[in-house]
Formats: sequence, C-alpha cells, structure tokens
Amino acid sequence: MNILETRELYHDFNGLAVLYAVNLEVRAGERHAVIGPNGAGKTTLFNVITGTYRPSKGQVVFKGKDVTGAKPYQLMRVGMGRSFQITSTFDRMTTFQNIRLGILSKKKARFNLFRQVDRMGAINQETLEVLKRINLEGEKDYPAGVLSYGKHRSLEISLAMATDPDLVLLDEPTAGMSKDETRNAVELIRRLTQGKTVVIIEHDMEVVFSLADRITVLHYGQILTTGTPAEIRQDQAVKDAYLGDLED
Repeated sequence: MNILETRELYHDFNGLAVLYAVNLEVRAGERHAVIGPNGAGKTTLFNVITGTYRPSKGQVVFKGKDVTGAKPYQLMRVGMGRSFQITSTFDRMTTFQNIRLGILSKKKARFNLFRQVDRMGAINQETLEVLKRINLEGEKDYPAGVLSYGKHRSLEISLAMATDPDLVLLDEPTAGMSKDETRNAVELIRRLTQGKTVVIIEHDMEVVFSLADRITVLHYGQILTTGTPAEIRQDQAVKDAYLGDLED
C-alpha cells in the first residue's frame, strides 16, 4: 500500500518549469531515496510534497487523502515530518530544549505562564531518553549552535522524528559530513526510522545504496525510473544520466 503519491505533479517558477508530470509512489514502511543531478528538481519536489510550495498542477496524496496545498503545520499534524538541507534547529536554545520542543509538539502540549515546563517530569524524562539514543546526552546543556556539524545534523534529524511522524522526508541528511560522521548518521537514521516510512534526498551513493529499499531517479524534473538498488545500479539510462559506471 502506498503511503504517499504524487499524481501528474508540475511546478514552475515564473514560467520556468522545474517538475514535469511527476508520479512518485512511496510504499508504507519502505526507505525510498530520490536521487539525481543538481538541478533535477529534488528539493522542489520535497517542497511541494511538504506544503512549502503549491504545485502548478497535479496532486499530493498522503495516507489516501488529497493534501495538495496543505500547509506544513497541517501536514505535520497528520503525520508528515521533514528535515532540511540547511540545518534548522533553534541554535540559541540547548540541545535538551530543542528535543523537548519537538516532544511537546508531538503531545500537542502548550506552554503558558501557569505551567512550568521544567517541572513536566514525564516529558523531561522522554527528552533525556531521546538524547541518549542519539548520543547527545553529554551535550544536553550546550546551545545547539555550538555543536559540531555532525552532531548538529543528528539533532536536526532527531527533531524531524520527534513528532513521531508516519512519513519523514530527509533532505541531504549527510551533506558536508566526514566519513565517520556519515557512518554515524546512517546508523542513527536506521535506528530512528524503524517501522517508519522514509523518503531521502542524498548525493552520497554509498548512503543511498546502504539505506534505500527503492530508488527513484529524477532527471530534468521528470522521473527517469524507479527500482531496487540492484536495478538502479544496472540501468544504463541511469548510468548515462547520473551514476556513471558503478561497480557492485
């Protein structure tokens, strides 16, 4: 069963077409990668799916319902989460406070002057447990802005998961990371997304082939093909358009 579909999706910027008749199908429970050269329209596709842009034409269907044009906060409420290519944490707040905000959002809690968040024992305990899972317990009192790049990205991935989404979209989660940081990020994504559906944009093909169950190749705003990692490796049109000669 598909948890996400785009149907004949188009998008343009002032008449410059970026997406052409994109029909993406993401199955519930799978890790699905979207790859393609720079300018292929990958981030634009994410922005349309997650409500940042309204499509010029076509539909976005999530869990069987037409959500075309829904706002990002509305999509979050029905189970869609997202991380961004550029980190989007609250850098002046501590790591602990960042994660706690995500948990409060998940629980639909509201802060007011008559409720001291620091005394919300269950939420604070859940926050500590999340920090342990992402190996940031030692940095819980650090402002997010002083974390190393790799740990900052880990925090952002965790924030995308903090609302307990059914579907999470990760935009270049390992961009700019060292090899060690990338390995840690891949393991983090595996742990945090167990039982979830994931759509990931990623340029690092080692990451893509190690994580993805299926891969969609976007080329000049159109879907070139979709298949398993093995099928994508062997597809001559994909090699010509993007991958080159990959060895198994």
